[in-house]
Amino acid sequence: MARKSDVPSPYYGEPSKFDPTFRGPISNRSCTDVFCCVIFIIVILGYIALGTVAWLHGDPRKVIYPTDSYGQFCGQKGTPNAKKSILFYFNILKCANPAVLINLQCPTTQMCVSKCPDRFATYTDMQLQYQITAAPWEYYRLFCKPGFNNPTKPVAQVLRDEDCPSMIVPSRPFLQRCFPDFITLNGTLTVAKRTHFKDALDKARSVTELRDAANGITGLVDAKEVGMKIVEDYAASWNWILIGLVIALVVSLIFILLLRFTAGLLLWFTIIAVILVIAYGIWHCYLEFSLLRQQPGADVTIVDIGFQTDVTVYLHLSQTWLIFLIALCTIEASILIILIFLRKRVWIAIALLREGSKAVSYIMSTLFYPIITFLLLAICISYFSVTSVFLASSGDAIYKVMAAEPNCMYANTTCDPETFNKTNVSKTCPGAQCTFAFYGGETPYHRYLFILQLSNLLIFLWLVNFIIALGQCTLAGAFASYYWARRKPQDIPTCPLFSSFSRAIRYHTGSLAFGALILALVQMARVILEYLDSKLKGASNVAARFLLCCLKCCFWCLERFIKFMNRNAYIMIAIYGKCFCTSARDFPHKLLTSSDMDGRRILNCITGDLAGVFTMLCFLCVAGVIAFFFFTHKIPIVQEDVPTLHYYWVPLLTVIFGSYLIAHGFFSVYAMCVDTLFLCFCEDLERNDGSPEKPFLMSAELHSILRKTEHH
Repeated sequence: MARKSDVPSPYYGEPSKFDPTFRGPISNRSCTDVFCCVIFIIVILGYIALGTVAWLHGDPRKVIYPTDSYGQFCGQKGTPNAKKSILFYFNILKCANPAVLINLQCPTTQMCVSKCPDRFATYTDMQLQYQITAAPWEYYRLFCKPGFNNPTKPVAQVLRDEDCPSMIVPSRPFLQRCFPDFITLNGTLTVAKRTHFKDALDKARSVTELRDAANGITGLVDAKEVGMKIVEDYAASWNWILIGLVIALVVSLIFILLLRFTAGLLLWFTIIAVILVIAYGIWHCYLEFSLLRQQPGADVTIVDIGFQTDVTVYLHLSQTWLIFLIALCTIEASILIILIFLRKRVWIAIALLREGSKAVSYIMSTLFYPIITFLLLAICISYFSVTSVFLASSGDAIYKVMAAEPNCMYANTTCDPETFNKTNVSKTCPGAQCTFAFYGGETPYHRYLFILQLSNLLIFLWLVNFIIALGQCTLAGAFASYYWARRKPQDIPTCPLFSSFSRAIRYHTGSLAFGALILALVQMARVILEYLDSKLKGASNVAARFLLCCLKCCFWCLERFIKFMNRNAYIMIAIYGKCFCTSARDFPHKLLTSSDMDGRRILNCITGDLAGVFTMLCFLCVAGVIAFFFFTHKIPIVQEDVPTLHYYWVPLLTVIFGSYLIAHGFFSVYAMCVDTLFLCFCEDLERNDGSPEKPFLMSAELHSILRKTEHH
């Protein structure tokens, strides 16, 4: 019978003889995927060149400041419009879509003003009042073209030449543009308490027409008010939010350090705590639902009341608590089912977490490596955002003929405002004007701006995935150094995290870039599919929508699979120092063909993640409950110190989300540690047999628990 040591190794092509010099991640290291590394460096240099070109051609003022019909920026210092920071539309009824307004492509004269109109008025009414007093004209001329001072000019000619707007309506600025001041009174949409009005031609108009011309603006205005209140809430509660996040950081660190000594107790406590907290939530939701079901008016559906800025309105509906009840019951049932089927794996999770806690305690710097990843991602995101803005503002001002008559042959053609009056366009089309349309250009650079934006997005995704891959490979190398140290901690290399980072950069940049590129291409395909889906939302082609939905689902699954394979391939790269394709191929081969391991070992890879999920749920539940009682003034001891807020859920969600990021940062390190230790365990079993000549390098506890699972 062949001994274990004589079994051919799938990684070296020969029997796995005992090698006393083997040190895992620091042996037999050489550069991998050199060609991909060269391509990656060239792409980074090209990305820097792309940003430089965008910065040379771009002008952020085109994004920051609105532009009038003459191509001048509103509110820019040092210009005649310095004190006129708001854009006013002569005839907002011509603007059928708010997106058209924001993109500055509404087919009406646009000019910069210092303030929006605050009253109803028409040019005809102004002329009648002008015969008595000049005050109406002095106010109305604020919204006419600069230099126009002929209030007696016939209305038809004024409207033809667009010297003044035919009417003005009460408005307020939003996104530095004047929009009708919509107010809902008793369920009726009004402007200045009026539902109907007349224009300069004495034609009856309704507020509904204004709403249709600026569809969705009321919701945006409400959102702006909510945003202002949220900012005020942050200003009043930022210190308490910071204290809560610091407490979450300290508790997370203590929890991880205690796992080394009380992994079993803490893990079971975490699981039971999550189950009990969710059970309490189920009971509370059922109690609220039962009480509201008996109250009149509480049976109104969420759809009926629509969007409300006051979130507490939804808490008075029985349907809201029914949704909460169903969601919590589903989560509770899922957790219990998982525990029933994976109850034996919990003990494996305890052993792996205890070993992982020991590894982290020896290499404490790994807990703070996520900060480096965060800083690198912040730099990458900032560069991408700035480059995108400069690319979007790289175009030159394009002017087009805006005709007063619909049958004008020159309508929507490109023109030059400096020479427009010398052409015969105004003679052929009376009232036609050469006005600013948008930013663009006819040069090759401007024609390929869209391609450059796509390239910017693809390289950004590539860099983000590379940074994540670098972090995973660095952590895996550090923890592998711990595992293969024969005497712990004496044989652990000095500064293992820095050494692992240096190895990953020096030898495996190409391999990490290769895996990141594959994932970036799949993510790019998903972005394109999402874009196509947004364009086809109003389409009636059911077959196309169904095919698109299937493609989105397939690419989502493909992305998850590639992330899983990449993660384990990076661990294999950190341990064995081989290229990406070989490492990705050897990972499943390692688990399924190792002589002492069967297919069930794959399930062990998820035990660390399972423990991390339960622990993070516990953190989130505890942090959410404490923050809820604190910010709702239900803790008597500190009740007087709690600030008065517009929305208590603002600091509540911030604390919960911040606690999640902190816990996720710590346990992502743990998950990588567990996965790395498990793959090292596989190699340990293949290389060694536990004899004095070939001793195992794993801990005795880990070996005994993992080997016992083979008999179940």
